Amino acid sequence: MRRLEMLSNTIFGVAMTLLAYDLPKASSFKEAPDWHDLMRVYAQPVIALMISFIVAGMFWFSHHRRLAVAPEGGRGVVFLNLFFLLSIILLPVTNGLYGTYRLDGVLAVLYGVHLTTIAALNAVLWVLALGGRRDPHLLTTALFPVIVFVLGTAAAVVAPEVAQYTWCLAFLAPFAGWLAARRAR
Repeated sequence: MRRLEMLSNTIFGVAMTLLAYDLPKASSFKEAPDWHDLMRVYAQPVIALMISFIVAGMFWFSHHRRLAVAPEGGRGVVFLNLFFLLSIILLPVTNGLYGTYRLDGVLAVLYGVHLTTIAALNAVLWVLALGGRRDPHLLTTALFPVIVFVLGTAAAVVAPEVAQYTWCLAFLAPFAGWLAARRAR
């Protein structure tokens, strides 16, 4: 699992860096841009970059906490972790598409399905790491993003411009976990 932790740090670092790859370059402008030009060219890609970067950071943190809770794992857990890391590697691809065509319904749904996949793999890994222990804080923190991303993806089908606001609710997962732990006392 220590080797998996080192691999995951590398993958998260590279994926999070590559998120900025699709940002428009300064050469996109023939002359110095005004505020309107900057907003027109950078708003969509920067919004997508910020959502994806925070999502990746949230799951990187969760991954490290999970490895601390379950420092050992069998072959199945290691392979599932590799699929989880594969889903992180693909984040710059869907982020680039979503950042360029954020209001397109098909691409918003694709991005939402990708976020949901990452969250679902993370949640399954948490359930396995807990090994049947009932920990409302950790379980809620792991499952909350799955629910939010499913709802956001459903919103993307109908109103792609609303989905990004729904997905941002996933950042409340630690608060949801804290509430679940308080209610369980």
